[in-house]
Amino acid sequence: MSENNVKDVVEKVLNSADCLYTREQVEKTIETMASQIESQLSDDNPVVLTIMNGGLVFAGQLLTHLNFPLVVDYCHATRYRGETSGGELHWKALPQVSLTDRNVLVVDDILDEGHTLLAILNAIKAQGAKQVYTAVLVEKVHDRKAEAEFKADFTGMKVEDRYVFGYGMDYKEYLRNAPGIYALKEEK
Repeated sequence: MSENNVKDVVEKVLNSADCLYTREQVEKTIETMASQIESQLSDDNPVVLTIMNGGLVFAGQLLTHLNFPLVVDYCHATRYRGETSGGELHWKALPQVSLTDRNVLVVDDILDEGHTLLAILNAIKAQGAKQVYTAVLVEKVHDRKAEAEFKADFTGMKVEDRYVFGYGMDYKEYLRNAPGIYALKEEK
């Protein structure tokens, strides 16, 4: 696909999508989440572990609101690999900071079915983390969770069961930088 064609396709997807949450709504949600996280973890000197690439935008904004000592690291695992539905888990990078006897806050863009996040949490626990918390910007509401009762410790907003993008979530590797949370139009 040529560069001009990519631009046209991406612009068409964004312009035809439904805006579920505006930039202002997302930013307010992140501030609220930061306050909740601070009240829970401010005395723990936690490792804040961002899941790449999706968690990058959310984590970057969240970190600026966390006013306590913390260490930042990342890991990269994906099931999507540029597609709009998930497959097998593929590890690209593991955390570099020792997680042994540390409280860890895992930051990700979305909790959909939870397969990726659960696999990452299991890997972190296997590295000896004392306590593991999760923060997701978006939770998709449906009954297909990897584990029936699985929920993040800190959740920003909920969305219906549609393909969403923006604020780190992608559409075929594009639109992670969209200034809000958007959903593809439902096909009729």
